[in-house]
Amino acid sequence: MQESDKRPAGRAVPAGAVPDLPAEGTIDAPRVRAILKRYWGYDGFRPLQEEIALHVCAGGDALALLPTGGGKSVCFQVPGLALPGICIVISPLIALMKDQVAHLQRQGIAAAAIYTGLSADEIEHSLDKAVRGELKFLYVSAERLQNRLFLARFRQMKVGLIAVDEAHCVSQWGYDFRPPYLQIADLRAYVPRTPLLALTATATPDVVTDIQDKLQICPRKVFRKSFVRSNLTYYAAEEEDKLGRLHRALRKVGGCGIVYVRNRRKTVEVAEWLCRNGIPAAAYHAGLPPEVKDARQEAWMADRVRVIVATNAFGMGIDKPDVRLVVHLDLPDTIEAYFQEAGRAGRDGKPATALLLYHASDRSEAEARYARAYPPVKFIRQVYEALCNYAGLPVGSGEGVEKPFMLAEFASVYRLPVAETASALGFLEREGYVCFPDPLKAASRVYVTAEPATLYRYEVCHPASAPVLKALLRLYGGRLFSDYGAISEKAIARKLETTEAEIVRQLQVLQAGDCIAYQPLPKTPTVLFLRARVDPGRYFLSSDVYKKRKETAWRKLQAMLDYAAGGRLCRSRYLVAYFGEESDADCGRCDACLRRKRGGLSDAAYEAMYRQAQPLLSREAMDARELCDRFPDWDEEEVCLFWRYLLEMGFLVPDASRGEGYFRLK
Repeated sequence: MQESDKRPAGRAVPAGAVPDLPAEGTIDAPRVRAILKRYWGYDGFRPLQEEIALHVCAGGDALALLPTGGGKSVCFQVPGLALPGICIVISPLIALMKDQVAHLQRQGIAAAAIYTGLSADEIEHSLDKAVRGELKFLYVSAERLQNRLFLARFRQMKVGLIAVDEAHCVSQWGYDFRPPYLQIADLRAYVPRTPLLALTATATPDVVTDIQDKLQICPRKVFRKSFVRSNLTYYAAEEEDKLGRLHRALRKVGGCGIVYVRNRRKTVEVAEWLCRNGIPAAAYHAGLPPEVKDARQEAWMADRVRVIVATNAFGMGIDKPDVRLVVHLDLPDTIEAYFQEAGRAGRDGKPATALLLYHASDRSEAEARYARAYPPVKFIRQVYEALCNYAGLPVGSGEGVEKPFMLAEFASVYRLPVAETASALGFLEREGYVCFPDPLKAASRVYVTAEPATLYRYEVCHPASAPVLKALLRLYGGRLFSDYGAISEKAIARKLETTEAEIVRQLQVLQAGDCIAYQPLPKTPTVLFLRARVDPGRYFLSSDVYKKRKETAWRKLQAMLDYAAGGRLCRSRYLVAYFGEESDADCGRCDACLRRKRGGLSDAAYEAMYRQAQPLLSREAMDARELCDRFPDWDEEEVCLFWRYLLEMGFLVPDASRGEGYFRLK
């Protein structure tokens, strides 16, 4: 994006925006513990957090492998506060950036985020604050590292730490490779003495090596927390009636839960089905308006809604420790994605369950998705050329340009198949060429540029605009004086009992009067070009690299399918072995371990027998022979296996009233 002469003028930092940290000097354990206590309220760190913080504060690079729930953000936020200068945090997740910035700001720590979809004024405003030393944390997307404006400002910053979140994105052999992450190494050349901390929850051994190479982590220091979750029990079951199994699991496990599905429509269908069947549930997906998403998340966090049914848009940065059950009704594409999502259960250390429901048809659907996700390179190039022509961009121009974009119209104009075109555009987005900001994910933003005395004089001279200005400040407070803040024209209109269109008009008047900087939310879909248009011959994705990535994705999908349809190995041991860790023993609780304890009794047979026997054994005591008599159609050998399993697992208790050898369910 180009520099603008209209950026808001700088002003003094509000009191408390940059925390008064302990005196600089040797950063030791008491100092980092004091920071943790002051801003997070904890008396002590979780395992490995303190060691990581002290290592980074001593100037060392490191890679931290901490499974979901391991507290990765504290590992860079504490040293970011302890070290002089600003901490640059590189993250691929806009929602997570926003959540962490909001959390830091609530603690009185100056933080900002720069990501696709912000205006040039907003970006320059945050960069100028970083250069002036008014921020302790600046979150940026990796795509931003290629931007000339960012690089020019970065050279002027006093950088104390670079943190790379979701560091697996730097590896083209990882499950979520993002080419812009390769630019991070170039960034280090400007600050050669600044430590770098890379963090990820999931990385196979080859990806660990690739991260260290690509980010120039030297020496190769790795902090690794065990991937074993001893409190989390993994189940995978082949099931035709997935909703019925889901309902039984929720009744059996109790507590709150997350149900993951693959598409937005299904979130609504499953949530409505659960509500009709007596379980309070809400749908959550990226297409919901921000206020609806916030309300549903808050209701779930407060336990007013028991189950959230979501796409994978839900979960990142959400710290709810008491999730007792995570259910996948659809297959994730990789073990890495599954492990992260399942790991949102039981963060409080208490027993929790992760259930994956699988059907034979899921394999063909997963393989069809894989085929769609990798259209031919020639077709991707064709779509890229058409997209640049659609936007009217000549070769060498277009960086930072945002244009209206309607997929159906675009495909029709260039006679392209819609589904394949969507896949090609998704590939171009992952490669860092373009971005498709979702207007439903964002909000209008306002920054108050005038001083309070100037605002008062304006109110007196412009009484028609005064109510909107007052409502703006009452609803959103003084924070709008220091930075751009999200606002809702609808909320202001409700407060003033007028129309949303009138509020928009008055905000535009206030902007024309130099009172505010107003960035309205775009109402139509757009495409944002992150790089200048490249010549077709210079398109960097070679057929050989594309082929290798496609093969890697295929191997990862097959590993996921093997996990789902397998069941020969302990589920926990299978998962940690995938990440290169050896476990000493089986968990003894997953479906594979239980199947061995049942002596070969299948899941389907056990479930069917338990459903029929449970009401009977809850009312009266009996022995295995009497159970056979009550259900004459059952196979006697299976009844013996079933009975032995119930005894071994402690589900049955003796009933002295009927004599020795008689039991009933607890």
